[in-house]
Amino acid sequence: MNRVLTGTGLAIACIVLAVFLLFPLYYAVLTSFKAGSELFRVDYWPTDIDFSSYVRIWQEQPFARNIFNSVLVATLVVLLSLLLSLTAAYALGRVQFRGRKFLLYTILGVSMFPQVAVLSGLFEVIRALGLYNNLGSLVLSYLIFTLPFTVWVLTTFMRDLPLEIEEAAIMDGLSPFVIVTRIFMPLMGPAMVATGLLAFIAAWNEFLFALTFTLSNEQRTVPVAIALITGASEYELPWGNIMAASVIVTLPLIALVLIFQRRLVAGLTAGAVKG
Repeated sequence: MNRVLTGTGLAIACIVLAVFLLFPLYYAVLTSFKAGSELFRVDYWPTDIDFSSYVRIWQEQPFARNIFNSVLVATLVVLLSLLLSLTAAYALGRVQFRGRKFLLYTILGVSMFPQVAVLSGLFEVIRALGLYNNLGSLVLSYLIFTLPFTVWVLTTFMRDLPLEIEEAAIMDGLSPFVIVTRIFMPLMGPAMVATGLLAFIAAWNEFLFALTFTLSNEQRTVPVAIALITGASEYELPWGNIMAASVIVTLPLIALVLIFQRRLVAGLTAGAVKG
């Protein structure tokens, strides 16, 4: 009887949590199919489906270009983060040297600063490098908050790998580069997928740096483009366009999570249980 009550309570809790998490997305999809005065009417079920908001966001601004910018920036950030953090994780997790723990905590400390605290200094650096209103400024700035996360996570996984594997590779005369790329990288596949996907989501959704370091519509990413959507006239509210754009830019993230679901779960739970 207790098991039945526990299972029922757990099922109810899961349903309530799912509704709480999914309802904003559901209502955004519902609102994106409305137009005109229907936007002010509260409906919980679809009535008339109107695709005009989806058509307008492609016609009234370079939304395709904004999506391309976000994909390009997020992909470059993930590749650079994984490349740098994998080599750093090998040094911090497998190589013994003085100051290793201090360096690791320093990397963690960098991630504790809020974005606004480093905004002015980073702006001066980007302007000095001639990267203002350039996608390179976003790639450089996004590494500030993706690298500490990926380094810490991959260092943890690197430490958990059996020492015997590395010793056998060294006995075979393999260099550290070959050990990292040919042996450790395949073993850390789930961890790299998990950290890479989370870094991609963070770069895809970032707003403050993208708003500060880009000026023209052609260089903006989708979060800034959505925030700056306006109606065709001063009397037309753009909520339908905003909801339609939000739904469009959310779909790639949902697809990535569904595609890499197994590796994501394996990467997040690896090392949680040791026998």
